[in-house]
Amino acid sequence: MGTLTGRTALVTGGSRGIGRGIAERLAREGALVAVHYGSNREAAEKTVAAIGEAGGRAFAIGAQLGVPGDADALWTAFDAALAARGAPGGLDILVNNAGINAHGRIHEVTEADYDRVFAVNVKAPFFVIRQGLDRLRDGGRIINISSGVTRIAFPAIAAYAMTKGAVDTLTLTLAKDLGPRGITVNSVSPGIVETDINPWLADPDAHAQAAAYSAFGRVGEAADIADVVAFVASDDARWITGQAIDATGGSLLGP
Repeated sequence: MGTLTGRTALVTGGSRGIGRGIAERLAREGALVAVHYGSNREAAEKTVAAIGEAGGRAFAIGAQLGVPGDADALWTAFDAALAARGAPGGLDILVNNAGINAHGRIHEVTEADYDRVFAVNVKAPFFVIRQGLDRLRDGGRIINISSGVTRIAFPAIAAYAMTKGAVDTLTLTLAKDLGPRGITVNSVSPGIVETDINPWLADPDAHAQAAAYSAFGRVGEAADIADVVAFVASDDARWITGQAIDATGGSLLGP
């Protein structure tokens, strides 16, 4: 019996990288996990297969985020997939992990780039949560994946950093709003994590520089973030809400 046995979780962007690590970790704790993907169905199915091979339970749902009607499409797919499995409706854990980057300092970011990163990273989770509240059971968990760039200035990703600041503010606001239902709302802020979406880490010099940011002298792994999320999703974190939890491995704590 895992800490999340009997619960249902949804991880947006759960097919790759940090999202996959979170999906696998929640499933290992006994949750039935909906692995959301935007366009890469094959990656999502591989994640579901890996969870099944490890003894867990998961299913894939597809919905492109950052476009009109995205939240409707996601929840329609989620409801249909649960019904097809004969599983009870509703949700206990929502992890808003899906996101995109927007490279460039302020003078390099186009209006289209800005609109796109805010549509995916801010508007989508806002309306996913809004339309998911009637499915989320009392005592549930909302966990938003933020970023260490809300604490550490990286001018080269200014617009992206702004979106994560908005996510942290949403987290704080919702924690107050949903507290009476026993729902906790927290954000988890990774630093640099070694996944396939960071191919630049394959360069030894870049990897060494990234590792030097952390107090531990290494680059983060998806499991480092997934373990924090699993804790926040558990009953052990019932008294924690409205918090932005730094999971950067102590990046840039001082000179």
